[in-house]
Amino acid sequence: MKLKVLIVDDEPVARATIRSLVEADGDVGYVAECGDGREALQQLAKESADVLFLDVEMPEVNGFEVLAALPRERRPIVVFTTAFDHFATKAFDENATDYLLKPFSDERFQQALARAKESLRTRALIEAGNKIGSFADATEALGEKAPTYSSRLSIHREGRVDVVQVDDIEWIQSADQYVRLHTGDTEYLMRASMGELEKVLDPGRFARVHRSAIVAIPRVRRLETKGGGTGRVLLVCGDWVPVSRSKVPVLRRLLG
Repeated sequence: MKLKVLIVDDEPVARATIRSLVEADGDVGYVAECGDGREALQQLAKESADVLFLDVEMPEVNGFEVLAALPRERRPIVVFTTAFDHFATKAFDENATDYLLKPFSDERFQQALARAKESLRTRALIEAGNKIGSFADATEALGEKAPTYSSRLSIHREGRVDVVQVDDIEWIQSADQYVRLHTGDTEYLMRASMGELEKVLDPGRFARVHRSAIVAIPRVRRLETKGGGTGRVLLVCGDWVPVSRSKVPVLRRLLG
């Protein structure tokens, strides 16, 4: 499906530059422009967008105020475009996919657009997993059994798609805006959050043992506890993974 893009910037030249770059991408089918935040909110009320290129400093309603006025479930994927670098931390606190500092090169813009596409694919994966879960709940209420969790994860890169079988995953490590999938001697970097993956992975097979780690229960070789109640697990691949104090008793139960 073709992407719908909204460009919000009070500088006409900046809007024209972004529009020309966006329209050159074959995945984009619809592009709209707004000159300020108030107009952007009116546009989004009429027509949803998949990706939002959003300036920060604008008269009356700035970029952050635009986001604050949108329900989180209706927010597009956001790429901030601004001449000021001191808004970056706040931008990523708002779960922005990227932060383009003006003036940016065509290559840097293409990188941001590619990240936005990847975030959209990840969102679609999570939504599909949620729909599967809802369907499973309904069918189980009727005494039927339905598949509930993802059996593979697709990682989109420029020019290729890596498919990772869930059964091959030893453990998952948080890495800022990404997660790192460990599959024995191979690692894959995927743009997603730990919370999002927890929703699509079978809880009978995977356990969140630390804020930064999810492990595959069948891959656990040993559980060790330390002073203070924390612990660590040794996996079949040879990696040691930390276990937080609250997760030690949970993991013990799962390991039997």
